[in-house]
Amino acid sequence: MSRGVAKLPDDVESLRAIIAAQAIELIEATRRLHTRDTLIEKLKAQLALLRRARFGASSEKVERAIEQLELALEDIEAAACETAPAPPAKAEAEKNKPARLPLPDHLPRHDEVHDVQDCACPTCGGRDFLKSGFVVSEVLDYAPASFRVVRHVQRRIVCKGCDTEIKAVMPSPPIERGKPGPGLIAHVLVAKYCDHLPLYRQSEIYAREGVDLSRSTMADWVGRASALLAPLVDALRAHVFAGNRLHGDDTPVPVLEPGKGKTKTGRLWAYVRDGRPWADEAPPAVVYFYSPDRKGEHPQAHLKSFRGVLHADGYAGFRDLYEPKKPGEAPPIIEAACLAHVRRKFFDLAAAGPAPVADQALRRIGELYDIEATIRGAPPERRREVRQEQSAPRFAALHGWLETMLKRLPQKSSTAEAIRYALTRWKALSRFIDDGTIEIDNNAAERAIRPIALGRKNWLFAGSDKGGSRAAGVLSLIETAKLNGIDPEAYLRAVLICIADHPINRIDDLLPWSLAVTPSTT
Repeated sequence: MSRGVAKLPDDVESLRAIIAAQAIELIEATRRLHTRDTLIEKLKAQLALLRRARFGASSEKVERAIEQLELALEDIEAAACETAPAPPAKAEAEKNKPARLPLPDHLPRHDEVHDVQDCACPTCGGRDFLKSGFVVSEVLDYAPASFRVVRHVQRRIVCKGCDTEIKAVMPSPPIERGKPGPGLIAHVLVAKYCDHLPLYRQSEIYAREGVDLSRSTMADWVGRASALLAPLVDALRAHVFAGNRLHGDDTPVPVLEPGKGKTKTGRLWAYVRDGRPWADEAPPAVVYFYSPDRKGEHPQAHLKSFRGVLHADGYAGFRDLYEPKKPGEAPPIIEAACLAHVRRKFFDLAAAGPAPVADQALRRIGELYDIEATIRGAPPERRREVRQEQSAPRFAALHGWLETMLKRLPQKSSTAEAIRYALTRWKALSRFIDDGTIEIDNNAAERAIRPIALGRKNWLFAGSDKGGSRAAGVLSLIETAKLNGIDPEAYLRAVLICIADHPINRIDDLLPWSLAVTPSTT
């Protein structure tokens, strides 16, 4: 037995006290390590920023590099707040808390009065009270196109029997001991992830309105809000994968490595559940996932619980999903290929110059899309009936024509490659003919990817892998709100007002279609 163990007391209570003290020391050590690591990454990014500014080849390149490094700093600072360990004791927190500037006097004040509800004195049980004044706390909030200061006025009453004071309860703020209101946080999130405005640009815009909000302050809000919204994102993902028809796609996103000053290519994966084309009543939704590369293990992890039909392109990483788990069993996921990808290859050929075969292919495929337009939104049986009667003969004729053309064309020509692309996926392409719940293409997923492509140059130059994951979560909520015709900023504001006090076992009540939110005007 070691000398240290021999000195331990024998009674259980003393041992418990020692364990509790060591646990507190471990938490504090973890907090210090987390702070140190965050500071190191931040200093690396700042050093790279200064080096680029000093030794850059041209002013244009310097500006672009500075923008990229600013985004990296945003992600580092937001990650520090999102994953920070448990806060220290209240006394220590008050001691270490940085001094906050008072909220600007020139902003209008809006009072929200919280009155004490009918209650009994917790000390003596009396119900006769005297008014005792108010407790006023201020948060900086944002109404569309304007700042305002919301004054939360909590009425205080005093029990006549024993002088016990009772204060009205106000909703918990989204960020504990923070100054931003739910409207301001929602605006910052939507501006960053929906309107493609990085935090440092938002800071410049707000400064013109006389409000000093630094990038690091807003990064703190983004990290904390992302952590607060995480259970809601999980509930949204559960809803998407509970369906049996899914659209999947991915797109590259550049990711900056601050310590190296270089970029790598990550991926954002989108999965869409949308049964509106076949009159399904389940609310449409989209969820995103970030991964640092495009290995097949990522979609396999995302879709491990999904069973049904997956609309996707011909990406090889999906192939294992279409294989049975055991010999003789049906595969858990059925592939439905995308005719729009086939059409796009012939379109590119036609756009490049005279291409009679490509033109003929586009005409034949266009006839199939014309039929689809007439049955969009119809019940599955009606869609299947029309497809069997009108689409099936045209689809079979297209297959025969493509095979004939392939034999006549040079095998290394671009047109022959486009034809082979279609023929090798023909079984998966034809599944929509016999099933009214299957779409002719994967355009639902491609539409979900489009906002990322639009914002890629402006904000999705993620500063870290953690930044990519955070963007995926917030984007899932924003784009799902838009799919349901809901203003995403109004939705996030409504969620942030109540989520801090909301029971975790009722998190589904905060999904976009469950909240009474202003419809989107976009």
